[in-house]
Amino acid sequence: MDKREHQQRYDAGLKTRREVLGPAYVDKAMAGVDEFSQDFVEMLNTYCWNDIWNRPGLPRKTRSILNLGMLCALGKEHELKLHIRGALNNGLTREEIKEVFLQVAIYCGVPAAVVAFRCAKEVFQS
Repeated sequence: MDKREHQQRYDAGLKTRREVLGPAYVDKAMAGVDEFSQDFVEMLNTYCWNDIWNRPGLPRKTRSILNLGMLCALGKEHELKLHIRGALNNGLTREEIKEVFLQVAIYCGVPAAVVAFRCAKEVFQS
């Protein structure tokens, strides 16, 4: 793969990341990139946000549903809040997010759902 193709993938991924997570959040995160984190951010924008999020096999709304469930299962509260905002940007309603978290309660446990509902409440109030 040549540099130009890699740059196109990076740029497309960064565009998707901004659309899902919001430009203010992404711009702030990108402003904090330094020599230590540069390789990780490049991988994130290229592979995660382009090669996976831009695949035609699933719509963004479905990818958001998956992320909400997985982040609950993993107990990644900070990322969960970020992806609740992303889910709203991708067209999920509060009711649909609630249904995801009810499903989480059954398959991941009530404590995971308690955290999820608390995170959603914080996001919805902001």
